[in-house]
Amino acid sequence: LKQKSRVILVAPIDSAAPKGRLILPQVQAIRDILDHDAICIVVKETELTDALAMLKEPADMVITDSQAIEQVNRETPDNIELTTFSILFARYKGELDILISGINAIDKLQDGDKVLIAEACSHHVQKDDIGRVKLPRWLREYTGKDLKFDIYAGHDFPENLEEYAVCVHCGGCMINAMEMNRRILECHRRGVPITNYGLTITQVHGAFDRAIAPLLRVKK
Repeated sequence: LKQKSRVILVAPIDSAAPKGRLILPQVQAIRDILDHDAICIVVKETELTDALAMLKEPADMVITDSQAIEQVNRETPDNIELTTFSILFARYKGELDILISGINAIDKLQDGDKVLIAEACSHHVQKDDIGRVKLPRWLREYTGKDLKFDIYAGHDFPENLEEYAVCVHCGGCMINAMEMNRRILECHRRGVPITNYGLTITQVHGAFDRAIAPLLRVKK
């Protein structure tokens, strides 16, 4: 981001949103934007089109919660950079290249394959929980396969890690970079593809290439 860049953050307020505050990835994104003397506008997904229209010049970037990527991708003009909080955390907290390569394993899943859903923290489970309900549903719909899912939350990987065709990890906002990288490299060492929630969600909703493009351009 350059000085005076215009960035719109899309932060849905649903049943899983904590009362009275934003989640850590959203707060850290706001702070980083302010540190770069850029302009930050925070909206719910229902106000995105209004926020885009109110600017005299096009926004430079839109950053969204992964769960709203399908709508945000559709409503954000192609000339505006788009990514997600979870993808930003994939670079900030972990080995982005390994997590991106792990996406390839999703397209290779077969009937009966086991998928590990790994969460770094324990939290109150909602009726439409992202790791326990939404991700399994989206992955079954995307692959068309009969997949088996195990959920590990708040503790380390299972001993039988090699039995899983892929590990889908949360964004890791509640653990430090060293711990997140240790988990990523442990999967890599044992030959288990690993990716994260945000990358997986953008893949199953057809927005993967667009969402990772801003980070790949910066890397070059």
